[in-house]
Amino acid sequence: MGQSKIFTPLDLPNGTTIRNRIAKAAMEESLADVATSTPSKQLINLYATWAKGGSGVIITGHVMVDRSAMSGPGDVALDADSNLTMFQEWAAVSRIHGAQVWMQINHPGRQMRTDLGQQAYAPSAIPLDVGGASRLFCQPKEMPDSMVESVIERFVATARLAEEAGFNGVEVHAAHGYLISQFLSPLVNKRTDRWGGSPENRARVLYSVVRRIRAAVNPSFAVAVKINSADFQRGGFSPSDAIDVVGTLNTLGVDCIELSGGSYESPAMVIRIDSSKGSAYLEFAKEIVNVATVPIMLTGGISRRKVMEQVLDAGVAIVGLTTALALVPDLPVRLQRGERIPTAKTTPPNWSSKTLASAANLGVVKWNMRKHSKGEKATYQIWPIFAFIIEFFLGWRRARVFKQTRKVKAD
Repeated sequence: MGQSKIFTPLDLPNGTTIRNRIAKAAMEESLADVATSTPSKQLINLYATWAKGGSGVIITGHVMVDRSAMSGPGDVALDADSNLTMFQEWAAVSRIHGAQVWMQINHPGRQMRTDLGQQAYAPSAIPLDVGGASRLFCQPKEMPDSMVESVIERFVATARLAEEAGFNGVEVHAAHGYLISQFLSPLVNKRTDRWGGSPENRARVLYSVVRRIRAAVNPSFAVAVKINSADFQRGGFSPSDAIDVVGTLNTLGVDCIELSGGSYESPAMVIRIDSSKGSAYLEFAKEIVNVATVPIMLTGGISRRKVMEQVLDAGVAIVGLTTALALVPDLPVRLQRGERIPTAKTTPPNWSSKTLASAANLGVVKWNMRKHSKGEKATYQIWPIFAFIIEFFLGWRRARVFKQTRKVKAD
């Protein structure tokens, strides 16, 4: 039953069908054209590789809804000033072998690097606390009410543009400590207006984004949401909060809810990796399945067939793969053929700083994605310290180009 369940089609609430239960979940590729924040040829090549790999759904790395609020210099942004040509090519390449392609849309809030020269805004003026690395991130200002409304409309505008460009859906990123996740968290959201205080008020931004997107796009266009099962911080967004959010999302025309966990301050999404016991968030997913009336997707270090089967047998509808597909992009095709799969996971370094260990592990993943984007064979494991240094250098170089380009445009 295991393998046949993996490759069983899934009907979504919007009436469309996903050909199997494997999703390429979002990863931060950092492969945008830095000067324009649009998809580069290298990024499109990477998605062409994933498109041939056999996933039922391909979810893009996060796309910013506002080019004046970027998480990193290599991220894509889609707003009213964007040229849709490369986005249309990105969508077409990703769909060509039968997968649905959903654009993950996001706003960084306070998770913005200081070297980009942009002002960060957040629900409250509370900076990131990541130890010695805190100085690398902006001191945020509290968003006025008018800005909150403006950001909600930016999510809607980006969703409309994604549909126009040929994407099959969007995924609203409300996890991993980005802006909507910040509104959900009582540790970060200290507001006393309609956007803060009670759990319902803290979730108001998320619900408003989803409602307005659903009303603005065609009924067959997928609207998904990614939330944390928990922030893994004492006093933060909790599993019970997540259950309440899912209960409301059930009523808002959502087609899929993806479960993950963690933030920059507690990077569980990278450190909590696959093991013989199953996915990092499987036990919580079982609780969510009992209250959800829409398909649930689970992401969290999954790389082995046995774990995929375990997840699906628990009632989860879609298995989200990240690192596994960064290393072995044709893993779904190989699984369906019954082939032996090479090692499809990394081993994060056992460093005292979980933030730096997370960055090093992400560097290994990005190293391999760059390999695939150039048509080269993945090397799977490289020294994490080497990957960390390479990614730091590339990030520094991208940031310089980013700032210079913005300065020229401003002049």
